[in-house]
Amino acid sequence: MDNLKITVFQGYLFWENIDRNLQNIELKLSNIREKTNLIILPEMFNTGFTMEAEKLAEPMGGKTMKWMHKIANKYDCALTGSMIIKDDDKYYNRLIWMRPDGTYECYDKRHLFALGKEHQTYTAGTKRLVVELNGWNVCPMICYDLRFPVWLRNVDAEYDLLLIVANWPERRIAHWRALIPARAIENQSYVVAVNRVGHDGNEIYHSGDSTCVDPNGNSIYYKRDEEDMYTFTINAEEVKKTRRALPFLKDMDDFTINV
Repeated sequence: MDNLKITVFQGYLFWENIDRNLQNIELKLSNIREKTNLIILPEMFNTGFTMEAEKLAEPMGGKTMKWMHKIANKYDCALTGSMIIKDDDKYYNRLIWMRPDGTYECYDKRHLFALGKEHQTYTAGTKRLVVELNGWNVCPMICYDLRFPVWLRNVDAEYDLLLIVANWPERRIAHWRALIPARAIENQSYVVAVNRVGHDGNEIYHSGDSTCVDPNGNSIYYKRDEEDMYTFTINAEEVKKTRRALPFLKDMDDFTINV
């Protein structure tokens, strides 16, 4: 388990414009000047958080996934973010974990945002995803999942890094800023949370506030209001040291989730 170099893109998303979003992200990524292990994009990075699934959904292996493979291969790193996928005549807010060789894993958002009627358009996922990257076990989640600590619970120290990709509005950003360090502390893992910036097509403002916190809740990275492409390193020894000194995960309750 080596130190991990992560690049986050806190981006402005052009409303329901797949081509323009992919072009903008690719342009901003061209400014990367150092080797990175992982690039993280926001929730629905190619459209913004929209319920127009019938109009904008792509099949598995479609245009955006082909683009993700191209980018992952170009930068020789993993690339992740969520998008609208149509699969077996159902729509999903699906996170894709793309590797440089074109192999990938998927996570379907479990907790659909009923306040925004997301549950009326999309189908909820039923399984968590944990992937391996350079010796790290990584658990990716999507936006509203952050509010549900049981679903995110680090059972048997299954993961070392929790990812949250989001379109989290500024009007509830205080919750975002409180919950992220809480998830890091209770799960003794790093948390990297990547949000978008700017107004969406519903005139809802997003302030970003993308962040990385260590297993003790200390801030490693934080950015508000501006589009930002930033690379930082997380320390493997920090996870090991925290769990050795404070073996709280061993005392957690046993439980079963019914989905």
